[in-house]
Amino acid sequence: MIIRWESHHDYVLVHVHQDMFGDWIVSRSWGQIGTQFGGLKHDLAENYEQAMTWVSDLAHIQASRGFTKVLEATADSPEAEDAMHQMSLLEG
Repeated sequence: MIIRWESHHDYVLVHVHQDMFGDWIVSRSWGQIGTQFGGLKHDLAENYEQAMTWVSDLAHIQASRGFTKVLEATADSPEAEDAMHQMSLLEG
């Protein structure tokens, strides 16, 4: 699952996925739209339910900061591939 929120100048992108060991990872990137300025963080959840609780908490925080959800997609959709490309730019 990939979710993206945006404000006028900033974005937050969350990717919930399993690693090769079956662990649930919540990857979060943020930054200024149109630039490579931002950050990236990966958190290991105890299970899928905890990962989704974190996503729900992030959704609440982003809404309170004036961000709007602009994308919610499965990881294999074309929109998600574009979002993942942006996240990969922050990794190195």
